[in-house]
Amino acid sequence: MVTAGRLPHPVGVVGAGIVGLAVARQLAGAGVPVMVFEKEEAVARHQSGHNSGVVHAGIYYAPGSAKAIMCRRGVELLRAYCADRGLPWDARGKLVVARDEAETQRLRNIERRAAANGVPGVRWLERADIRELEPEVAGAAALLSPTTAIADFPAIARSFAADVVQAGGQVLTGTPVTGVRRHGDDRVDVVTPGRTHRLSRLVICAGLQTDLVARAAGDGAAPEIVPFRGEYLRLRPHARNRVRHLIYPVPDPAYPFLGVHLTPRIDGEADIGPNAVLALAREGYRRRDVSLAQLSRLVGSAAFRRLARREWRAGLREMRGSLSRRAFLAEARTYMPWLQPGDVMPAPAGVRAQAVDLDGSLVDDFRIHRIGAVTAVRNAPSPAATASLAIAEHIVAELSLPMSTRR
Repeated sequence: MVTAGRLPHPVGVVGAGIVGLAVARQLAGAGVPVMVFEKEEAVARHQSGHNSGVVHAGIYYAPGSAKAIMCRRGVELLRAYCADRGLPWDARGKLVVARDEAETQRLRNIERRAAANGVPGVRWLERADIRELEPEVAGAAALLSPTTAIADFPAIARSFAADVVQAGGQVLTGTPVTGVRRHGDDRVDVVTPGRTHRLSRLVICAGLQTDLVARAAGDGAAPEIVPFRGEYLRLRPHARNRVRHLIYPVPDPAYPFLGVHLTPRIDGEADIGPNAVLALAREGYRRRDVSLAQLSRLVGSAAFRRLARREWRAGLREMRGSLSRRAFLAEARTYMPWLQPGDVMPAPAGVRAQAVDLDGSLVDDFRIHRIGAVTAVRNAPSPAATASLAIAEHIVAELSLPMSTRR
């Protein structure tokens, strides 16, 4: 385990989302001096604060993948953490619903993955079982994951930040990183407005900005981030309690997205979504959010051009759903046929930091790069919030801190 030791300089973390704060907490709790740099005025302002709030059980992920291993480890750590801190946790369970024979066969594959990953309590449901459990849900078959939960990820992130500060670390909000300079394998200079910080190691957990910060630190490798806006609709109060569980379709294996699903939220609301629409700004939460710099990057990106050539039809379908509430609801109506446009209202959107490889393929698994003293989390989509404490364990173990800092 890492301990205080005699590091000549602190360890830095770029990004005060839930993963960055989990890394900082792991370090600070072991007595390692740590500084977190966050450009926003508060923590969890982007992906950590704009999501469905789902704590995933690990049913989807390829056995042996980083997602599978860290999700299963992370969910146990996170459940214990929330119990210890009195943070809300609602294990109301999830149904993954197959609507036809082809999806039923894919659902059997998910069932096998869940078993291989050691997900507890997963149960196969036939049509009559679905009707008994959720009378308002239609499907040919379903998987019940009873331990899938909902939580308050912004509250968890704030608690992580408080842990960092209590252990002697610093969380510097309103402090954008404007430059990074590596000096061999044991020193990094991070430039912020008005100051240069000398660090022993740097961990980049910058979400939507990760590839740009990593490139500034000398890690120019793929993947690059292409932002996708995930739009939601929210059930109106009269429709909110018609379904109790989280309800998901069987995901398309060609894409690292889970489809338009119904998610009860920890505050009592219930959302339907998200879709996946190309965002024209890294933090483009609204259609009118357009960044000329981001447009220039997309135009100049060979990876994005290859992705666009391959997936333009899917992109048009997603755009149609973005522009038409009826079209947006069409997929959800295949397993909740009672849904009508009058049952929903707009809800806040999120933006997913989707990593894309040079060949235009969408990166699915977690991906972490290391160059000398700099470690960059290059892809950390869902279930990264669930897995945050396990990701932190992994990153800190791989930091290669001097032997004098190990107990």
